[in-house]
Amino acid sequence: MATSLLRVPPPQGLLRPLAVPQRLLLGPGPSNVPPRIQAAGSRQLLGHMHPEVLQVMDEIKAGIQYAFQTQNQLTLAISGSGHCAMEAALFNLLEHGDPVLVAINGIWGQRAADIARRLGANVYELLKAPGKYFTLQDIEQGLVQHKPSVLFITHGESSTGVLQPLEGLGELCHRHDCLLLVDAVASLGGAPIFMDQQEIDVLYSGSQKVLNSPPGSAPISFSERAREKMLRRKTKPLSFYLDVGWLANYWGCDGEPRRYHHTAPINSFFSLREGLAMLAELGLESSWERHRANCAQLCQGLLDLGLELFVKEEKVRLPTITTVRVPEGYNWKDITAFLMDNHAMEIAGGLGPTVGKVLRIGLMGCNSTSGNVDRVLRALQDALSHCHCSRL
Repeated sequence: MATSLLRVPPPQGLLRPLAVPQRLLLGPGPSNVPPRIQAAGSRQLLGHMHPEVLQVMDEIKAGIQYAFQTQNQLTLAISGSGHCAMEAALFNLLEHGDPVLVAINGIWGQRAADIARRLGANVYELLKAPGKYFTLQDIEQGLVQHKPSVLFITHGESSTGVLQPLEGLGELCHRHDCLLLVDAVASLGGAPIFMDQQEIDVLYSGSQKVLNSPPGSAPISFSERAREKMLRRKTKPLSFYLDVGWLANYWGCDGEPRRYHHTAPINSFFSLREGLAMLAELGLESSWERHRANCAQLCQGLLDLGLELFVKEEKVRLPTITTVRVPEGYNWKDITAFLMDNHAMEIAGGLGPTVGKVLRIGLMGCNSTSGNVDRVLRALQDALSHCHCSRL
C-alpha cells in the first residue's frame, strides 16, 4: 500500500451528525424562521442567471418597494447582512473628502462613522446619550454647522431600543442640500416608515429581523437624488462587490440586459422572497399594529415585575426590541444564561454603549405574539427568583 501523504486527520466533529437545538429567539435578531420560509430556503439550487431566479429577484424587488413604500427603480437586495448594506450605502454615496454627518445615539451610528472614516470622508458626529433621540432642531443645527452632503441616522437603534422619529427629516436635509441615509435593519415591518413620503434618499434593512429569513440578504433602495449623486462620482466605489452600478444591472434596475456580477446566494433569495410575501399577505399596517400592541404588553409586564424600562418616552420605544435596565444587584449574564439553560429562550444583554446596562428582548415577525410576551415574562420572573442577587 502506498503511504498516505495526509498529515491532518478528518475532524471528529464533522464525522458526527449536525446537532441544532430548538430555541425561541427573543433577542435582537436573528429571529426564528417559520416553516414556510425554511421550506423555501431548502429548495433545489438553480443558477444565478437562470430566468426563474431573475423572476424571483424581480419579485423581491417589488416586495422591498412595498415594505419601504417606495417607487424607486434602484431597489434591490445586497448579498450580505445589514452591515453589508450599510457599507454599500456609504461606499457608493461617499468619496474621499466628502463631508458626512452621523447621528450617533447607539452602536449603529458608531459603526457608520467608523466605515465613513475608512473611506476617507470628513466625518462629523452629532451625539445623543443612549436611550435618547434627535429632534429636528438637533439635526438642523448639525446641518447648518457642518454642511454635509449626507446625513446618516438610525431608525431602529437596536442597541438602545430607540425608534427615531423621521417626519420632516428628509425635507430638512434637502433644504440644506444633503441626502438622507436611514438604517432600518431593526425596524422594517415593525414600525411605520414611508421612504418616498418621508423623502429618504437611501434606506436599507436586513432579512433576519421582522422578515424572519436567515441572515445574509439585505434590502436597499436609492432615490433619484441619490442615484444622481452616484453618477456624478469622480472615482469608482472602493468595493467592486458592492458597486451599485453593477448591482443595479444584475437586478434589472437600469433597463440594460443583465450581466453576471457575482454568484448570488440563491437560496437566501428564495427565503427573502417568502419573508416579503408573508409581510405582503399580512399587510404592513397589520404588522405595525401587531408589533405595537405586543411591545406595549411586554413593557407593561416588565413594569409589573418591578423592572425599569431604558427608554423613558413611550412614543420613541422601538416596537421590535425592548430594552430594560439590568435590575440592581444582578449580573445580566446570569439572567440570559438562566433563560437559555432552563427555558430554551434567548434574550440578549446590551451592545456597544449599553453593555452591562440593559437586557434586550426582541419580538419580531412571527415571534411577535401575545403568547411569547407571556412566556418571556414568566421566564424572567423565574430567573429573578433563582439568579444570585448580591444586594438582597
